[in-house]
Amino acid sequence: MTRTRSLVSIVPTAAFAGMLAVSLPLHAQSGLSTSSQLLSASSAFSIKSVDPNGRPGSWQPLTHHPQIPEIIDSHGNDYGPGGAGGPLLMTDGTVLVQDWGVYGEDVRIFKLTPDIWGSYVNGTWSELAPKPYNAANGAQAVLADGRVLIEGGEDSGYPYYFTLTNTGAMYDPVSNLWASVNPPPFFEDLYPPRAVFAPNPIGDAPSVVLADGTFMMQDKMSRQGALLDLKTMTWTETGTSTKDGLNDEEGLNLLPNGEVLTIDCYTDFYFGLAPEYPTNPTGSEIYNPRTGNWASAGSTIHTLTDPVLNEMGPAVLLPSGKVFAVGSNGDSSIYDSNTRMWSLGPSLPISPQGYQYTVQDGPGVLLPDGNVLIAASGGPETSDNGDYSTPPVAFFEYDSDANVLHPEPTIPNAANDESYTISLLPLPNGQVMSVDLTTDVEIYTPANTAHNPQWAPVIESVPFRLAPGGTYKLEGSQLNGLSQGCNFGDELQCATNYPLVRMTNLETKHVFYSRTHDHSSMGVSKGNGASTHFDVPLAQEKGLNLLVVVANGIASAPALVIVE
Repeated sequence: MTRTRSLVSIVPTAAFAGMLAVSLPLHAQSGLSTSSQLLSASSAFSIKSVDPNGRPGSWQPLTHHPQIPEIIDSHGNDYGPGGAGGPLLMTDGTVLVQDWGVYGEDVRIFKLTPDIWGSYVNGTWSELAPKPYNAANGAQAVLADGRVLIEGGEDSGYPYYFTLTNTGAMYDPVSNLWASVNPPPFFEDLYPPRAVFAPNPIGDAPSVVLADGTFMMQDKMSRQGALLDLKTMTWTETGTSTKDGLNDEEGLNLLPNGEVLTIDCYTDFYFGLAPEYPTNPTGSEIYNPRTGNWASAGSTIHTLTDPVLNEMGPAVLLPSGKVFAVGSNGDSSIYDSNTRMWSLGPSLPISPQGYQYTVQDGPGVLLPDGNVLIAASGGPETSDNGDYSTPPVAFFEYDSDANVLHPEPTIPNAANDESYTISLLPLPNGQVMSVDLTTDVEIYTPANTAHNPQWAPVIESVPFRLAPGGTYKLEGSQLNGLSQGCNFGDELQCATNYPLVRMTNLETKHVFYSRTHDHSSMGVSKGNGASTHFDVPLAQEKGLNLLVVVANGIASAPALVIVE
């Protein structure tokens, strides 16, 4: 049911601070309190990318570990405990994780719901409807309409069969149901041995949601790309004739102008499709959605991949319009989308074990202060593990102001983890979730939680009177933030560039998220005007509430609303 609109003014900062200061409790286990997070949304901070006192961030385990069961195949074989992988932030503030475990993949899906104070550390788990197919390391995204799409997968079965599946599925969080999605019918394999796995291959495909909400996916083993029409659920080919080299292992990064950046990984040579490896493997490409064509984006200067690993680390768009891209060999480069030029980024250090830290598939997330948190492997390289570096895993924050990397504390399972076993996810309270294919889910709290207020979403209109169960429209600018917020090499994308609506009851201080959907834009440009719809939950407490829009962990200035 949609109520008649009556618009509300934004609460002035001083008045807002006074409202919250009356009796908002601080909950020690939440990492970030509701009050501190909300106040940071509207205060005029003078910020720096590095904590002024030089303090590191901190990790904290969940109070309630996910009760993910043993992985047992259809023949009754027990492959050991399950584990959380491939997290996605849902538009109602919950987190979806898939049951992968260390030894295989399952179809079970679990959801973490923050507690009544907005704490993810103290959140609770529930099980959702199972996914209709068994695979891991595929293309995935939360779409503009609020649904979740997972396409393809590199591994499936027990344990980790390398199948490069062509299956896919769409999840509807309202009905808690999955529906199968057919692969693009025009995907063809350039590498003949790969054809024994499946027709119309997808595998661990790169993907991105474009600024207009269209889902774009690349075929792993060709130069083909595809756009999905969410109304007709049909695919259209794009960019194939202008793409330079295989899509394999490359990531896709949405830029402020709506174009898409990728860094070439040159796997044509690895698969015998090119006679020799390039002498200067530093290419990058830009996709223009208006023309459907790819063009060169210039040299990355640093070589970010090599002929053995062929992997890529995360590439994260910063609020400045620059992209911080980490390579598989420990080097990084910076792409400036304003000047369309590359510059050198810092290199990862040598680990205490004496080996180069590398990110051969691995996560990166944008923090509220503009830093980027990444995970890196610090052990020796071994062919027994697919030419990957080995444990332990370490974490670093990239400081864009100084163009340096700062070491950060690591997680309890560091001695057993590698960069590719870690997934990081920005949370709407400014923290970061880490999953590592076990049941140990950790929450990272940055030392500096301040942000530049110019990066925040802006509410321009929202109804003043709301009712539990009602659906409403909210309009504003920068509702998606200024970055996708999250990136993982090629597969396992985890973008959070969509608005969440959070309400805090002024009497009880309880926190509720409304499910958002049908965003008018997924663009990440400054001042980008947009709208979204939100469903007030039936459990929403009545009375005066402060409503904020959150994108990539940064909240807008609050609007005062009344729930009747």
